[in-house]
Amino acid sequence: MAEDINAVLGTRDVIWKLEDLYTGTSDPRMQEDMNWCQEEAEQIRKNFSGKLSELEPEELLELVRRMEKLSETMGKLGAFAYLNFSTRVNDPEAGAFLQKIREFSTRIQKEIVFFELEWAGLPEDAAERFLKSPALGHYKHYLEAARRYRPHLLSETEERLLIEISPAGRPSWISLFDKVLAHQRYGEKRRTQEEVLTDLYSPDRDTRKAAARELTEGLKREIHVLTHTFNTVLCDKMIQDRIRKYPRWISSMNLANELDDSTVDALISAVTSRYDVVETYYLLKRKLLALDELYDYDRYAPLPWLPRKKVTWQEARQTVLRAFDRFSPRMAGIAETFFQKGWIHAPVMEGKSSGAFAHPVTPSAHPFVLVNFTGTLRDVETLAHELGHGIHQVLSSEKGYFNADTPLTLAETASVFGEMLVFRDILDQLETPREKLGFTAAKLESIFATVFRQIAMNRFEDAIHTSRRQEGELSQEKFSELWIRTQSEMFRKSVRLTDDYRIWWSYISHFLHVPGYVYSYAFGELLVLSLYATYLEEDQGFVKKYEALLKAGGSDTAYELLKPFGIDLRDSSFWHRGLAIIDSMVEDARELAEDIS
Repeated sequence: MAEDINAVLGTRDVIWKLEDLYTGTSDPRMQEDMNWCQEEAEQIRKNFSGKLSELEPEELLELVRRMEKLSETMGKLGAFAYLNFSTRVNDPEAGAFLQKIREFSTRIQKEIVFFELEWAGLPEDAAERFLKSPALGHYKHYLEAARRYRPHLLSETEERLLIEISPAGRPSWISLFDKVLAHQRYGEKRRTQEEVLTDLYSPDRDTRKAAARELTEGLKREIHVLTHTFNTVLCDKMIQDRIRKYPRWISSMNLANELDDSTVDALISAVTSRYDVVETYYLLKRKLLALDELYDYDRYAPLPWLPRKKVTWQEARQTVLRAFDRFSPRMAGIAETFFQKGWIHAPVMEGKSSGAFAHPVTPSAHPFVLVNFTGTLRDVETLAHELGHGIHQVLSSEKGYFNADTPLTLAETASVFGEMLVFRDILDQLETPREKLGFTAAKLESIFATVFRQIAMNRFEDAIHTSRRQEGELSQEKFSELWIRTQSEMFRKSVRLTDDYRIWWSYISHFLHVPGYVYSYAFGELLVLSLYATYLEEDQGFVKKYEALLKAGGSDTAYELLKPFGIDLRDSSFWHRGLAIIDSMVEDARELAEDIS
């Protein structure tokens, strides 16, 4: 069935060209790079270990540049291994190669971990001598940011040991999780998870209900493995947090995002305080669908007026590029490069990771985008989302490997903004008020999924991490109980959650891949709503400031990078302004529905 979809939509040949990195796992250049990395890491350790405090600023600059080149080469190797695996999850050779590169990476990290420890351990006056030097100006934020982990680092012996055993820890369990779900087939037609999830957006209720049942039955077959994997990853993080003295399970993520705990707490508090917006909308949707009860499998049901025509890949490409070009020809030009040069993998196929992502790879190479394109308007917005990431990654690459890496919170800015541009473009193309209402409702549900659902999932994460630390290993029933409780708090009385829905926590990869990540989506969405409102009010000056924000990458904190827009993330009212925009969109939909009826 997947092959038929690809033929109809024109995605069969939309395959990325990983030979831009390496021609394959046996490419001799790969072994040459690995040999160089090993020799360079050993040489750096020999020349600089135990000597940081004695260096002159120019000597530290030399060391940082060498570390950056080494890290970038390792990043290229790791990116190829992961991208190769992501479309061949069921291939033992691809899995073995990914593990090989991970194990090699740990050997390199062991050699250079001294730098992180010695730099963080320098007294304040010694560190200031370097940070005030013009010679190190380009790397000032990178060096400042590295010192924020000072209270959480261990001795070099301990750090080297943790690196040594890491390949057998969380990464291996994540690989198992990915393999299990990629191998799983659902229903009598043996469909992929992506195909089944797409049916939840069907206008036919029986189709949605059947898809929900198939997904649940498929997950139940592997629930013992998934439950054990979740428990193991939770335990791993519990131990890591304890030995590094992180006060809360979310603290390490907040530190990685360079955010105060209070900022994140304010975001979560603001969103949970407006769950009434979710209830209001879904009660309206139940009325518009003429249903006595709205079940979990009805959440994404399109309103009767949403255009149902399948969108071909070429049409999706034209839509995205047109929307980007109206905002910024430069952004459109970068996006066009992804299509022209084979930086995208689009078809639905067996053994391919579900969902979508944009991998930055390295500044000396270029990003790659993976989508599972099934021809829906939602898929067009997903394509815009991932290309937004890709544009961000291309622009920030000018800062170099150490400064290009954007905190997760700002990493969602360009992607969500790209979605908004495409949404507005498609909305302008629709002809009737009914179609506009249908499409607007779909966008609202996307915003809900990004803001309210992600925070509800954050509440689930908080509950499972806390319970794992207080109660020990959690049963499948306990996971399900916490899942239903945190989801019910969001929907209130608007959606009835079925017994089948109780285990749907078990396929959400973010909980394992990047614990604590999900609040970044809400952060990005509310930020973009505010930025987009500013864009509608300002002239071309906004575009220049926006492009400058993307180019800056991770060269400063979000607090500093957003100052040109007049945004203060520490002001709790900022989050409520974004939520008020969502509330007003729901009210607009309600009024439009009344007019149409």
